[in-house]
Amino acid sequence: MDFKSFKIIPDRIEAGTYLCAGAITNSVVKIEDIIPMHLDAVLAKFEEMGYMILKEPTSITICPANKLKPVNIITTEYPGFPTDMQAQFMAVATMADGTSIIDEKLFENRFMHVSELIRMGADISLNGTVATIKGTPKALIGTDVMATDLRASSALVLAGLVASEETRVHRIYHLDRGYDKLEEKLVNIGAKIVRDTE
Repeated sequence: MDFKSFKIIPDRIEAGTYLCAGAITNSVVKIEDIIPMHLDAVLAKFEEMGYMILKEPTSITICPANKLKPVNIITTEYPGFPTDMQAQFMAVATMADGTSIIDEKLFENRFMHVSELIRMGADISLNGTVATIKGTPKALIGTDVMATDLRASSALVLAGLVASEETRVHRIYHLDRGYDKLEEKLVNIGAKIVRDTE
């Protein structure tokens, strides 16, 4: 029997989430062993917001923005902006200087994280499939928040990275469906995160 060898492609959403960690903290973060072209739509939005993006054949580096600009996002099928990145970008948009708009075209009830971000001090309003985020840099305050799904939970972790007080994200079992040791990887680049049991 002739066996063929296959390599699973890297997870562009996981990579994009770690880039958002660099973005929301305005830090330099390099993601390796990825396919940059799979993230073209995401990288374009980072650049619109003022971040410098350095692409190499199998890596991406995000560099700080001098001024974080607001962004308009419409989710769509690949190769467009992925719905699985809108929650993370919403967290980043809370740090922008201005008003961002996110139009969720693919899934209903994909804004479950909004109420939790509002609990942390974010200024977000909803009108159907459209979320309006008024950037309030340095206004997020840590509190107890509830993860409602996989991407919502990662957005709350991201928001917690820049909140002025401790953030406790509950129901983190959602995270483990899409991220391998997320807290360990974030700790390795300087975050202060501890996983507890409930």
